[in-house]
Amino acid sequence: MNIKSYLAKKKAIVDKALDKLVPPAKTFPASVHEAMRYSLFAGGKRVRPILAIAAAEALGAKTSDLLPLAGSLELIHTYSLIHDDLPAMDDDDCRRGRPTCHKVYGEAIAILAGDGLLNMAFEVLSDPRRTKAVSANRLLSIISEIGAASGVHGMVGGQAVDMESEGKDIDFPTLEYIHTHKTGALIRASVRVGALYAKASEKSLKALTRYGERVGLAFQIADDILDITGKEDEIGKDVGSDLKKGKKTFPGFYGLEGSRLRANEVADKAIHSLRDFDRKADPLRELAKYIVNRVN
Repeated sequence: MNIKSYLAKKKAIVDKALDKLVPPAKTFPASVHEAMRYSLFAGGKRVRPILAIAAAEALGAKTSDLLPLAGSLELIHTYSLIHDDLPAMDDDDCRRGRPTCHKVYGEAIAILAGDGLLNMAFEVLSDPRRTKAVSANRLLSIISEIGAASGVHGMVGGQAVDMESEGKDIDFPTLEYIHTHKTGALIRASVRVGALYAKASEKSLKALTRYGERVGLAFQIADDILDITGKEDEIGKDVGSDLKKGKKTFPGFYGLEGSRLRANEVADKAIHSLRDFDRKADPLRELAKYIVNRVN
């Protein structure tokens, strides 16, 4: 299959759904809504919602009713980027090839835009008009899954340890904690959301969970490599920002070649997790390859 064509098709579907979920930019208070949409529609690849869709498709489920749930994952991901870019955190001026949210709207509005996106995600998830096709028990499991991945046991915890580790000679378990929580937790949750939506059996859910964990780790290793080897016009942000901030990364432990080998090894293990799935899981298999070979 052509993974680029698949991604483009699914991205268009997700973007259309997101446009309906988020109020128009001129909605009062316009400053916050405009900032939310500025970051949300800045050109993201929509990897997380697409992983949820692909996981559901792997189980043979129709995904039209999954779109609000998948969209909520992108709302949360975008909130995390806005907050990560703030001067108090990673202090980045550029994201996806254009000025970060706080550079355009100021820190206060950027913080509120991130808060707005995070809370809107759970507003969407708990809206019976948007989630009526999902049973109450499954919906509660999905909300719990996303909440845990977004909070102190996931992204928040990973970001805290990441910031506290800047300029320090951390050990590998600490780096792995950062990667599996700051980035990996929401990716893992995205796959599980698709599986839970599709009423996965216990065996299938375990397999897809392993896939999600491995793809999440591969994604962050690839990010670490791109921070050194990427081109600014392709990755949309400053190259070498991790090194400038004194962050320990995979290449810092294993070198570039060792990191590439590890990323491919983890991606191969992710694909192996799907050995009992038929060709409906091919998008997931191709996504694992795409994640480690991407240029942005």
